[in-house]
Amino acid sequence: MSCVIFTHYFHKVPLDTFHADHQNGNKWYKVGKDGITTFRQAMSADRQDMLIGRHDSKIDEKNRISFPNKFRKELGEQLVITQGFEGSLIVIKATQMNLLLEGSEGKPITHKQARDTETFLLGGAEEVKLDSKGRFVIPDHLKKYAGLGEEVACLGVLRYVRIWDKKRWEEYNGILIKNIGEITRKLSEED
Repeated sequence: MSCVIFTHYFHKVPLDTFHADHQNGNKWYKVGKDGITTFRQAMSADRQDMLIGRHDSKIDEKNRISFPNKFRKELGEQLVITQGFEGSLIVIKATQMNLLLEGSEGKPITHKQARDTETFLLGGAEEVKLDSKGRFVIPDHLKKYAGLGEEVACLGVLRYVRIWDKKRWEEYNGILIKNIGEITRKLSEED
């Protein structure tokens, strides 16, 4: 029996079809009976589309941030920056902004949680363009929302980048380190 692996969500699905939706960042790969070689090849090929890792940066006196080169290559020059969760900012490719709305899209306007999510993510969003040196200006209202100082941490999180004040990230990461076992246990119970 063969299966297909959906690499952005890592779900195994018993199908015999191949799907590639590059516009939305979704890729399906057909995996043979042993799965291992083909799965590794699929993951290696897909890794180039994944945003991962931490890169520290600084905000200058004009509120410009030098965006890490690795993230520039993946996201391009046309970006959207918006408020994120836990006091961070989210930076995503402008053409993929709809990915942030998964779960709220298609809900009626009368659905309060969907409305609130869309308002939170879209209401303060700004389109930004990288300059020739790979920098962009963080709008004042977003800098204030995230409490950004001069030093920031940029974290690749699969499809987008989160920008944190460096000290705030280190504090939050300390909490994650202490609680990750419980967090992953609860997450696995949801499935």
